[in-house]
Amino acid sequence: MGAFILGLTLLSLLIWLGLLTLRGQFWRLDQQLETIEPALQSLPKVCAVVPARNEAELLPISLRSLLLQDYPGEFHVFLVDDHSTDGTAAFAEGVAHAVNKAEQLNIISSESLPPGWSGKLWAVEQGIQNAKTLTPDYFFFTDADIEHDVNNLRRLVVKAEQEDLDLASVMVRLRCQSFWEKLLIPAFVFFFQKLYPFRWVNNPKNQTAAAAGGSILIRREALERIGGFQVIRQALIDDCALAQAVKGTGDWGQGSVSLSSSPTPSRKIWLGLSSLTRSLRPYPSLKTIWDMVARTAYTQLNYSPWLLLGTVVAMTLIYLVPPIGLIIGVLLGNQLIAITSLLTWLLMTLAYFPTVRFYRCSPVFAFSLPAIAFLYTLMTIDSALRHWQGRGGAWKGRVYPG
Repeated sequence: MGAFILGLTLLSLLIWLGLLTLRGQFWRLDQQLETIEPALQSLPKVCAVVPARNEAELLPISLRSLLLQDYPGEFHVFLVDDHSTDGTAAFAEGVAHAVNKAEQLNIISSESLPPGWSGKLWAVEQGIQNAKTLTPDYFFFTDADIEHDVNNLRRLVVKAEQEDLDLASVMVRLRCQSFWEKLLIPAFVFFFQKLYPFRWVNNPKNQTAAAAGGSILIRREALERIGGFQVIRQALIDDCALAQAVKGTGDWGQGSVSLSSSPTPSRKIWLGLSSLTRSLRPYPSLKTIWDMVARTAYTQLNYSPWLLLGTVVAMTLIYLVPPIGLIIGVLLGNQLIAITSLLTWLLMTLAYFPTVRFYRCSPVFAFSLPAIAFLYTLMTIDSALRHWQGRGGAWKGRVYPG
């Protein structure tokens, strides 16, 4: 028994050593938008597209920040009211008049949702078709719950222009105020970076592709080249599906975000973090975060029971074996098991600490990664159960079973 436990703890230690040395330094937070100087050599035309469904409460902050961007080039905002019942369109119009930007805002009433489309992507598609009449150089896709730093758009355009990128995206700072947000939200970003190391995403020679849906700048030519949003119309994880389509990796046609075997992706994209642009979406309770994760976790596994099983085994081995091994080692008086387990736990804590510090949370939360991983594993299992029960992908009053 002791030899088996020791073997598991050693394997967990080796996995963490491999993750820290071979996984694109995912734990580092050096890919940040605010390191870019917002100095423009040219002024491309940009059209922002904002899908909005019952967002009246947040628009006075989010839409105001978008309309007041300091971008000196031609900039228009197309807000698509997706059958809201809270007066979203009226609030949007009021915000535009309040900041003297009424001529810059175009409000579109969404048509009925056609078969085969998710609601958000259908709203974005209508915004794109209306914005196309202005022949923009870039589309800027953003959510109605994002408060943009005044330099956000300018920095993204500078990044795209200077490095000839087809797509530039930034993962905004998620809200982190309640206890459950402090416990689970930084880990959400950490797990995302481990799945899609930003350095790999930003390397055109690497197949890894990802984006963050709250803030995506894409060249019009790149969007037209891939066939527009039509090719990802069913994707629940639409931001990563879009990035994979643009970069030339992945099977996005059925809403999948799995990597393909394409050997030579050549399109350049960029994904980074922002410390200033932030999400206003609150997750005050465990249930709200649970529902957010469970909505798409099984989609991330391509609805595969085998991948689900593998994920549960992997999460157990990587995150749960160290604390369990430490307890067993102490109880058995086996110092080798205890020391190996403690060392592995310290390694994962050190890897997680930069993300905890980025979100200005107590360092104590860095030691909580095993418990956090256990909760995320349960959320993933629940995501599969919801899918099998026909409740998968529920969002904003709609259900997208996949």
